[in-house]
Amino acid sequence: MKLGWDSKTGLNRYISSWRSPIDPSEGDISFKLDINGYPEAFLRNKGSIFYRSGGWNGNRFSGVPEMETEGAEVISFSFKRTQDEVYYSFEMKNETLYSRLIVNQTTGYLERYTWVPESLIWNQFWYFPNDQCDLYRECGSFGLCGLQQSPVCGCLVGFKPRNQQAWGLRDGSGGCIRVDKLECEGDGFLALNYTKLPESGGAFVDEKMSLDECKGMCLKNCSCTAYTNANVSNGGSGCVIWTTELLDMRNFSEVGDQLLYIRVAAKDAEQNGNAPKARDRFGKKKLITLACGIILGIGVILFGLFLWKRRRSRRAFAANIYLGGIGKRTGDLLMVETIMTDKFELPLFDFSTIFEATSNFSEENKLGQGGFGSVYKGTLIGGEEIAVKRLSEKSRQGVEEFKNELTLIARLQHRNLVQLLGCCVDNEEKMLVYEYMENKSLDSLLFDKHKSSLLDWKRRFNIIYGIARGILYLHQDSRFRIIHRDLKASNVLLDKEMNPKISDFGMARIFGGEETDANTTKRVVGTYGYMSPEYAMDGQFSVKSDVFSFGVLVLEVVSGKKNRGFYQHNEKENLLGFAWSLWREERALELCDSTMELQSHSGFEKDQVMKSIQVGLLCVQEKAEDRPTMAAVILMLKSEGALLPHPKSPGFCVMDKRHVKPNLSSNIDNDDQTLNKLTITNLDGR
Repeated sequence: MKLGWDSKTGLNRYISSWRSPIDPSEGDISFKLDINGYPEAFLRNKGSIFYRSGGWNGNRFSGVPEMETEGAEVISFSFKRTQDEVYYSFEMKNETLYSRLIVNQTTGYLERYTWVPESLIWNQFWYFPNDQCDLYRECGSFGLCGLQQSPVCGCLVGFKPRNQQAWGLRDGSGGCIRVDKLECEGDGFLALNYTKLPESGGAFVDEKMSLDECKGMCLKNCSCTAYTNANVSNGGSGCVIWTTELLDMRNFSEVGDQLLYIRVAAKDAEQNGNAPKARDRFGKKKLITLACGIILGIGVILFGLFLWKRRRSRRAFAANIYLGGIGKRTGDLLMVETIMTDKFELPLFDFSTIFEATSNFSEENKLGQGGFGSVYKGTLIGGEEIAVKRLSEKSRQGVEEFKNELTLIARLQHRNLVQLLGCCVDNEEKMLVYEYMENKSLDSLLFDKHKSSLLDWKRRFNIIYGIARGILYLHQDSRFRIIHRDLKASNVLLDKEMNPKISDFGMARIFGGEETDANTTKRVVGTYGYMSPEYAMDGQFSVKSDVFSFGVLVLEVVSGKKNRGFYQHNEKENLLGFAWSLWREERALELCDSTMELQSHSGFEKDQVMKSIQVGLLCVQEKAEDRPTMAAVILMLKSEGALLPHPKSPGFCVMDKRHVKPNLSSNIDNDDQTLNKLTITNLDGR
């Protein structure tokens, strides 16, 4: 198969999605080769780029290490560039095997499949984008994305975040800027390995130059920002020079052998061991002095490391006792300053500090109350505002849930997840300390007739999209695959700018890295109206359980109405059933919150609302296998004009009191609390 240009005929070979699952005409999503500069391929949706392959380096596209790992044994890849043609091609090394490359019209992914004759199926070999760092320009200019770091975006050496506040909120899209200005003649270079090369449409390319000649040309051009070999095969050859901002870069775990040389200030080059030879100012005497200093420094570092590891081991030992015996605190544990969770240190607050910050847990500072206890606003001595979740002695969120949230959320860092600042344990007191959210929980605004007017459609859509990004991080992009199991409006907090943050991870569970099937539990926990049918009835939970809860949230955000209790307005239907009826009757816009319609004459986007309702209905389909993944949800929400699948009937679309059988456990929560230790023996959702 060939992918690329034929200059003689003007033929451009590319891959496009189908218009729909039953319409094979050309769709909106395409995978095309860009022959400008250093040729690379782009995945576009209506012209908007959302994935880039990286330039062809002689062995593979620099952003697709799988071509050298998983694919090299069975598929032969090649790239040709002549006066008449520029194209990429592949063929199977074993002619009896088959492979195909497609653009999936539903997910928007570029997917490679291989035919498995034994089972007569097409098996997915790989797909792109497959993680957060694959997303186009995720970390902006001079930013480097890496899944092994948290947050995933970091700045190159010699650079700092352009917007420190956004960076602190885990949004690296603004990129980085230089700390020190370049001097042109005195600049140096830093070598970066295992890297997806920057976007190179405007790069200079010469396939005959040596790497030294390439470096010399870069030094002479004060606008040059980086250089590398054009071809790394057969010892390396050619030259690629960038003269603009470096965009869409990521690193991989020791895959690849192409060095990218980035221009930095001389100070940064010298400090990191890559100063240009022309500026080698160290004489023999200075080198000896430097070597002695380095040896002495290493000795000091090793001694400090010994003390640090000794202190860390003591802390870790104390933390193990602490987590294994909450409620049985001994005098020794009063010495613990932090809880160690892998490589993350979680601060411990003194009870007196929390007591003073919350004005003795006064009613004026009380933000809310649930089955777990109460939440208070607090202000630390330095002026930082906090939210304190104080578990009551009779809390249904027991020791296990407290430990679960404590150890789990400390490892998670994302702009759409609430940040845990620390905890406090003192005798029977168990408290979690979070960042303070000025606009409290989503349900406090959404379901209030007066306050809901603050949520115009733009804010509501941003809330929907932010929640989706947070769930995607839990399911796919975090260090663990995490299922929240209690997603609901009261567990979504809103900051000062109305950005949503998912909270309450007491019920969350970690799936194994390769684990995809549903787990089963006899202890069904969650909230009525948000639990998926397979979870509520059979105790089966998976990522699709969270997808169902997200779908309910979407319909609630659009309508401004709760799923539970909606039957009070219509004895036969809950919110899901009502939305489904309107959808089938092509009256879906009638689902919209009336307060939103009154204030949105100019900005109300009907297509976006209709798409959100359709996505919500797709997420609440009765069968788990019919529901989309959160990655697909993100693409559907951001794609303009894409044809989405038609939803099937939702689960629990009828749920009034007459449909709940009397042998249901009597431990039933109200709307805004969580079910804990509830066993559902029989539940008829229809």
